[in-house]
Amino acid sequence: MASLICSFFAASLLLGWVAGRPWDSAIRMPTERDDEVGTRWAVLVAGSSGYANYRHQADVCHAYQLLKKGGLKEENIVVFMYDDIAGNPLNPRPGVIINHPQGEDVYAGVPKDYTGTQVTAKNLYAVIMGDKSAVKGGSGKVVDSKENDRIFIYYSDHGGPGVLGMPNMPFILAGEFNDVLKKKHAAGTYKEMVIYVEACESGSIFEGLMPEDLNIYVTTASNAEESSWGTYCPGMDPSPPPEFMTCLGDLYSVSWMEDSDAHNLKKETIEKQYQKVKARTSNYNTYNAGSHVMEYGNKSIKSEKLYLYQGFNPANANITDNALHSTFMGVVNQRDADLLFLWRNYERLDDRSEMKREILKEITEIMMHRAHLDSSIEFIGKLIFGLENGPSILKSVRPSGQELVDDWDCLKAMVRIFEFHCGSLTQYGMKHMRAFANICNKGISKDAMEEACITACRSYDSGRWWPSNRGYSA
Repeated sequence: MASLICSFFAASLLLGWVAGRPWDSAIRMPTERDDEVGTRWAVLVAGSSGYANYRHQADVCHAYQLLKKGGLKEENIVVFMYDDIAGNPLNPRPGVIINHPQGEDVYAGVPKDYTGTQVTAKNLYAVIMGDKSAVKGGSGKVVDSKENDRIFIYYSDHGGPGVLGMPNMPFILAGEFNDVLKKKHAAGTYKEMVIYVEACESGSIFEGLMPEDLNIYVTTASNAEESSWGTYCPGMDPSPPPEFMTCLGDLYSVSWMEDSDAHNLKKETIEKQYQKVKARTSNYNTYNAGSHVMEYGNKSIKSEKLYLYQGFNPANANITDNALHSTFMGVVNQRDADLLFLWRNYERLDDRSEMKREILKEITEIMMHRAHLDSSIEFIGKLIFGLENGPSILKSVRPSGQELVDDWDCLKAMVRIFEFHCGSLTQYGMKHMRAFANICNKGISKDAMEEACITACRSYDSGRWWPSNRGYSA
């Protein structure tokens, strides 16, 4: 039985990977203040925890090093990360984090602004708004920007329709995040802002929500309906060093950072980087193993040079146009990267090991909860909308330019009702947020939703996924 399960996991994880050849490490990025740009600010967010999600904190640490070498002052860079990777017992290089198979340590010197339980949506909103009184714990550092300043925000983690993950509940909801950006604009405390988002369905965070008049330009790793991808994973080409059992980065994230590392950012425009990252993240138009990089907001900002947001490294002053290798990248669906990690760990252990049996048990429990989420949400749709219409209504996608849901408070309520009766959505189940949005858009009452959830999940024991232990996603 165990061997059959393991074979199934191995086959399913290998599906959709694309082999690539290694990219040669490039030079990196020291300036901060120019009279013409005011002060550059940056907010860097890794929205996950756990060694299986190594890549998200690796992405953010790399981004910090890039900006620091670009001349941004530490006091102007705010870092959110759980900080449980560098010192993790599973880390084969204690105290070190890398973001590329041949990469240098990107962890050294990264400020511990908001770590552990301080990595919350509320703290993120307070930091962006520059509201020191609203921050709980951490360094207390906020974006205390003025009207002539520029802000760069970079986020890396799991996502779903209208939602971005955080290691502490609740998650970031698109409606709330965009409201914060609108309030920041109304306060008149920045000149322009650029946002890069790495997450599944990340386009849905801004689709129909990001106006063009906020002086904000956004790019996302994927559109509103598709996965984003982890890369530099075990068994891929290029592969991480053999002692690593986890992915080192994410395709969209390493694409923009490796591009910035290898160019003179006083010459490269945001538009040029967008086009390069778009091509590489699509895995050069093989979208079965890549995603559609999207853009939102004020697109006139694209004509500006990257150094206005990411700084300028004098070491790159004489670089002209150093194109990165246009080769396929090995990738794994973001939602399967944790299983890849567990599977690699399982493979390494002796068959007689108790740890090996524990890992197999964990893999089995995860797969069973995933199957429960998928089947119970489908059943709830049939109970509410009927056998024939239920599945199609839950999966229906609104036209481009229209936000995910009309009532974000309704969405939060429906998620909480479901999780109370059926267990936590987890980073995997975030993909079902569109189903809850469509239930709201159809005007279904909370009572009707609760009745359907009780019927679908009355015999299910949530166990470790009970929301009173984990918190509610919304």
